[in-house]
Amino acid sequence: MAHYMDLQAFILRARVLKLYRQALRTARRAPAHSRAELRQAMRNEIEKNKHCNDKQKIRFFISEGLQRLKGLDEMLDMTGRK
Repeated sequence: MAHYMDLQAFILRARVLKLYRQALRTARRAPAHSRAELRQAMRNEIEKNKHCNDKQKIRFFISEGLQRLKGLDEMLDMTGRK
């Protein structure tokens, strides 16, 4: 039997995937020696909460992820990694 999600769940899923893609693009700017570890940590965070169905929690995770990604991006900017 197919699993159908409501529109709100579909939109949240799209936002999570967008965040993950942004994180992977940002990870490309990290130093080569830490890039793989950083990508794995990002994937682990997504996988850890994969089965969460609470929309409020998902929104919180997205918000937290965006803040952490912004911090990483700023740190990479300060180290001269564009």
